[in-house]
Amino acid sequence: MARNIYGLDLGTYEIKVFDKKKDRIWREKNVIAMKDKRYIFSIGDEAYEMYEKAPDNIQVVFPMKNGVITHFDDMQYLLGNLLKTDRQFSRGSEYVIAVPTDVTEVEKKAFYDLVLHSEAKAKSVRIVERGLADAIGFGADIMNEKGLFIANFGGGTTELSVLSYGGLVLNRLVKIGGEHFDSAVASLVRHNEEFLIGRLTAERLRREFGVFDEDTGRRFTVFGRDLLTGVPSQMDVRISLVRAAMKEPLEECVRAIRSMIDRTPPDVRRGIEAKGIYLTGGIANLRGLSTYLEESIGLPVTTVPDPELCAVKGLQKIILSKAYYKKLTYSMLDEDYRWLR
Repeated sequence: MARNIYGLDLGTYEIKVFDKKKDRIWREKNVIAMKDKRYIFSIGDEAYEMYEKAPDNIQVVFPMKNGVITHFDDMQYLLGNLLKTDRQFSRGSEYVIAVPTDVTEVEKKAFYDLVLHSEAKAKSVRIVERGLADAIGFGADIMNEKGLFIANFGGGTTELSVLSYGGLVLNRLVKIGGEHFDSAVASLVRHNEEFLIGRLTAERLRREFGVFDEDTGRRFTVFGRDLLTGVPSQMDVRISLVRAAMKEPLEECVRAIRSMIDRTPPDVRRGIEAKGIYLTGGIANLRGLSTYLEESIGLPVTTVPDPELCAVKGLQKIILSKAYYKKLTYSMLDEDYRWLR
């Protein structure tokens, strides 16, 4: 018998873990700080605190980008150490991992190998599509739903999923997420105001203003560097500037959602039109996002409770109700898995 079962939701900027033995969910930033590009200086939340503040000899690395693993060794080291740190990590455990569907088989297998070949010495590793985990997480009866549309707005990507009767009908990974909104805000502030701000400051502006508000005259004071004088300074950023910066990436997300709905089979589409679109992921909390999408797409849009934890809560239910949801998970070592064909 396995010592424990873990559910892993590996996001671009944050890792969420369900620990069955302790029956709890914990989360940690998906970050490593390296000294002189050779030595691990810190990991997780501690490393993230150094982002945009570290001296030149310390590099803050995000092992994932656009929803997939880009620095495999760093990611394996980070995950292994997070599981060990003050959490009584046990080898020989089982793992269930939520992964994006619309990625290559090589990218998907990287998630599998990350755990299977790590020092965790996993007894087994099974995979579930993130769209299915999201639906289970917010309480949908996915085995009996004719049509569900889930938009997972994450830090690095937006994953769109159409589900019907326990299976994925369509899935698309749009490479737009929180980081792209923040980069757009920082870029427009620099271009229009000749003022340089960091990504974390741009993130604060995004969270403060949201994407839909009748008050167009609000301002928010931020600190940065005046590019005309070259010295640190502060300025008031207008809400209209932030909204203008976010318009293009938001419109691309809307186009992707409309395209997905247009490609959906008629019977499934009727189910979606009846219940609308469900928003999950950390960016789903962005104020006004659901209203903006409703007005742009013409369907009801619902932000689920605790959207940033939706996928890991789905993994929790899958692990605790193993028999009912077993057929939704699979191992890449299964004989009938397409990777081996």
